Amino acid sequence: DEIKELVAYAAERYIDVIPEIEMPGHSEAALQCYPEFACTGAESSGVYCAGNDGSFEFLQNIIAEVVELFPYKYLHIGGDEVGKEGWMQCEKCQKRMRTEKLESAEELQSYFVKRMEKFIDSKGKKLIGWDEILEGGLPERAAVVSWRGVEGGIEAVNAGQDVVL
Repeated sequence: DEIKELVAYAAERYIDVIPEIEMPGHSEAALQCYPEFACTGAESSGVYCAGNDGSFEFLQNIIAEVVELFPYKYLHIGGDEVGKEGWMQCEKCQKRMRTEKLESAEELQSYFVKRMEKFIDSKGKKLIGWDEILEGGLPERAAVVSWRGVEGGIEAVNAGQDVVL
């Protein structure tokens, strides 16, 4: 109810509120409460395990609830500053990389973002993320916020994507 009130208050002032559900990194708080979605065999780095289907189900449940509260077309996932070292040590992530024929941690991040983008699109929203979502391959419907300079914005525009500089 408080979120609905806040969104309505903002809308009266011509402000669109876009939620940001951090993934796959910057998720220390969530993983403290739900450690089963962190990588195994690696020191916790605040990154969801990309080899654990439960991580995706957990995030999809959150997104399904959040999209009902925010009428604007975008849902921001963050996608920046992902510590990929844990993925390279995690058996589940390594298995995912072999199964999906991914050659690098950047491609695994791209897999993660693209998988979430498909779900977000199925909910009628458009994924938006920081320019690190370009690494390893950009989802076809994603928008990019280029915060590390103009290069990421130029790359995304050249790929036909919406960009915020």
